[in-house]
Amino acid sequence: MSKNSHENEASLEALDQESKDLGIGGFSTNVKNEESYQLRMQRRKEIQMKRVEERNREKGLIIVFTGQGKGKTTAALGMALRTLGHEDNVAIIQFIKGGWEPGEYKALKAYGEKLKWHSFGEGFTWETQDRNKDQEITNKAWKKSVLYLVNSSYKLVILDEINIAIKLGYISLNEVLNQIRNRPPLTHVVLTGRSAHKDLIEIADLVTDMNLIKHPFREKGVKAQKGIEF
Repeated sequence: MSKNSHENEASLEALDQESKDLGIGGFSTNVKNEESYQLRMQRRKEIQMKRVEERNREKGLIIVFTGQGKGKTTAALGMALRTLGHEDNVAIIQFIKGGWEPGEYKALKAYGEKLKWHSFGEGFTWETQDRNKDQEITNKAWKKSVLYLVNSSYKLVILDEINIAIKLGYISLNEVLNQIRNRPPLTHVVLTGRSAHKDLIEIADLVTDMNLIKHPFREKGVKAQKGIEF
């Protein structure tokens, strides 16, 4: 790393630390005097503007939503809606899933050709009970994924539940890593599913771990419901 790069990194770290020290305001701060509070928040605004100015790179991101909690696919599809709102193309390939038509598909198909949605699989492993068939379907899902990952006209490619397919041994981790590394430079790719591999987490730009605290199915015996699970 060059001297300028080191200096820039140190400057960013200093800005981040001052931002943290100043806090987000409100009554979370111990400042009692309103004039002092206003000056503090003015400084916080200046710091935030500098942080934004310094971080001006644009690149395609590798995003991972994992963890035992609910919300991984929901978060990914929220990004799909956001991207479609900017009139960019989105491709969604669902691994493992495919036994039902989710409400999100019914809503998002209104975007027509801007959205490509492919569901592969016939449900969970205990439903299919056929590893060879699961393998064959996963291969088809991955081949379809590659078509979009190499196509620069797609701003966002979502590989839903691919983490599970990797964990179950249906798809090569190295093949996935190589393919997403070599995608077009401004294409974002989202990989969802529990138990994301540590090597995938290592190369990702953004990783969110959905922690399970409570779930109505487990605690209260409530079944999967429209609008919540599908």
